[in-house]
Amino acid sequence: MNVLITGNSSGLGLGLTEALMDREAIVWGMSRSGCPLKPRFDDVIRDRQQDLGQLSTLEDGLDSLLSDCLRLDLVILNAGLLGRIQDIAQTDVHDLEHIMRVNVWANKLILDWLIERQIPVSQVVAISSGAAVNMNYGWGGYSLSKAALNNLITLYAHEMTDTHLIALAPGLVDTPMQDYLCGEVDSEEYPSVQKLKDARGTSDMPTSREVADRILDLLDELKADHSSGAFVDLRTL
Repeated sequence: MNVLITGNSSGLGLGLTEALMDREAIVWGMSRSGCPLKPRFDDVIRDRQQDLGQLSTLEDGLDSLLSDCLRLDLVILNAGLLGRIQDIAQTDVHDLEHIMRVNVWANKLILDWLIERQIPVSQVVAISSGAAVNMNYGWGGYSLSKAALNNLITLYAHEMTDTHLIALAPGLVDTPMQDYLCGEVDSEEYPSVQKLKDARGTSDMPTSREVADRILDLLDELKADHSSGAFVDLRTL
């Protein structure tokens, strides 16, 4: 199984990489910090340090990383930024632009590159969020970007007719992002964060590896039961 995954230096992306290693996949990874598993799995992890927010260098990075890749069974567009939880009126537009570059436009460039290079791709899973639909108070930049990502996937489903694309919300996942949400955000001011604080350390917030295994176990079901371009919440499966 050949897999391209972005943002696999930590969190869900790292959990997915670990799970893919156990399933004997070959992983092409791209992240700002680099995948820490690379030294242990040097023969099956092809890794490139790449800031996906630097759109001008992304195509060259893909050229370098995937120079010997002939086809991909799975592309997981996982890299993303949360931004700060704050009033949208107090959020600087330049901060919103940076979130959109990583969470939306980098994914567009990756899909465009795959189309232009005529690399066959069986399945694309873009990691979305319930925030794309909930639009909870304080989640402005993240919610906007994930809603845009959902629509981006729907649009590409019309054009990548030989590929099955899904925007997938993984639900609550215990990642480093939760350190900020649970440790620094005032849940009295932003009530939606309290749910995260209550769930952390319980079965309601599984580990990255647990969620990664569930996603990989459901890949065939996603293709069989959901039309290409759909948004799916993992908690409903």
